[in-house]
Amino acid sequence: MAKDPQTPTDEELARAERDAEPQPGDATDDEVELEGVVEASEADAEALENPEADALAARVEELEQALADAKDQTARAAAEAQNVRRRAEQDVEKARKFALEKFVKELLPVVDSLEKALESMQEGASEVHREGVSMTLKLQLDVLAKFGVEAVDPQGEPFDPQVHEAMTMVPNPEVEPNTVIEVMQKGYLLNGRLVRPAMVVVSQAAN
Repeated sequence: MAKDPQTPTDEELARAERDAEPQPGDATDDEVELEGVVEASEADAEALENPEADALAARVEELEQALADAKDQTARAAAEAQNVRRRAEQDVEKARKFALEKFVKELLPVVDSLEKALESMQEGASEVHREGVSMTLKLQLDVLAKFGVEAVDPQGEPFDPQVHEAMTMVPNPEVEPNTVIEVMQKGYLLNGRLVRPAMVVVSQAAN
C-alpha cells in the first residue's frame, strides 16, 4: 500500500518563513547598490572640491603678493616725495642765502676804493675828511655783515688755496714758508661761500 506524501509540519513552515525574511545584519541588493552610489558621489564631490580649494589658495597667495607690492610702492613713493621736498627746501634756502651774491660782488669795489682812499690820505688831510671816509667804510661793512658777508684778511696766516689766491711768492727767512706775508686785496665770504678770494703774497724758503 502506497505511502502518503509527507506534508511539512507547522514548525518547518515557520522556520522556512524566518529564513526567507531579511536579517538585520544582512544588506539587500538594493542597499548595496545605494551604498555604492553614495560612496561614488562622495568621491566625486571630493574630486570637485580639491581643484576649487587649490584655486582659492592660489588666488589668496596672489592677492597677498599684490598687497605686499602695493605697500612697497607706497613706501617708495613716500620716501621719494620726502626727498623731493627736502631738496626743494634746500634749494629755497640756498636761493635765499646767495641771492645777493651778484649784488655783493658789485659792492666790493666800492669797499676797496674806500679802504684805499683811507690808506692814501696823507698826514696833511683834515681829520674831518679822514673821519668821513672811515665812517662811510664802516657803514658799508656793517651793511654787508648784516646780510652774511664777512671779510677774509689772512695776514700772517698759512696760505689756504680754498680762499686765497697767491699773486707771488717771496723768500722770507723770518717767517715759515707758505705764510701770507701781505694782503693785496681782501677776500669775502657770503654765508660761508667764497665770493672773492683774497689776493696775497706768500713766503717761501730762502735759497
